[in-house]
Amino acid sequence: MLMTGERYERQVMIGGFGEEGQRKLKSASVFIAGAGGLGSPAAIYLAAAGVGRIRIVDRDKVELSNLNRQVLHGDSDLGRMKAVSAKERLNSLNYEVVIEALAEEIKEENVSELTAGCDLIVDALDNFPTRYLLNRIALQKSLPFFHGGVYGFEGRAMTMIPGKSACLRCLYKKGAEAIKFPVIGVAPAVIGSIQAAEVIKYLVGIGRLLTDRLLVYDGLSSTFTEMKLKKHHDCEDCGQIRAI
Repeated sequence: MLMTGERYERQVMIGGFGEEGQRKLKSASVFIAGAGGLGSPAAIYLAAAGVGRIRIVDRDKVELSNLNRQVLHGDSDLGRMKAVSAKERLNSLNYEVVIEALAEEIKEENVSELTAGCDLIVDALDNFPTRYLLNRIALQKSLPFFHGGVYGFEGRAMTMIPGKSACLRCLYKKGAEAIKFPVIGVAPAVIGSIQAAEVIKYLVGIGRLLTDRLLVYDGLSSTFTEMKLKKHHDCEDCGQIRAI
């Protein structure tokens, strides 16, 4: 067994995973945009799985209205930067994982630097302008992009592999307006966990990814549905990216 021993024993037992899969996780560097409803479960389960380095970026402070869903934070964190409380929570969960938490706004001027050295991007945001920015930098740097979104009891997830599959702009040519929207904590818990599962599958090299597919979760009816996606050759973001 790896020197990490029994911490990862159960996942190493999975067919196709093994110790080599665990080594791949250990050597990976993951960028998570957002330490909120989606970023919380995604970061928690990636840290628990033993991803080597997690860089999580969030510019906001913890507010009381966050706590029904943003499980990286608690009452004692009110008023603190989310990046700070996220780092503390993740460090307490798995000391073996290197946590880089940045209290910064993701902008055109810094997005390349913020994502430097990372192997992939997890979109755990709640606004489309920044999502599109990350979608573009993922395409430019050939980084896999893992999208998630929620509304009420519903959620959606998809995975983009640059040059091979539909990107976020192929799915949403124009994003929704940035407004306060309803959400119950179980919705981002489900979708954030799916995003984490996609990241793990990609890094280990097992399973079938959500490429060219949008997985839609309806918590009120307890159903999952799937929509097929198609890469648009005239897409303003990925239309010039050739298939690999």
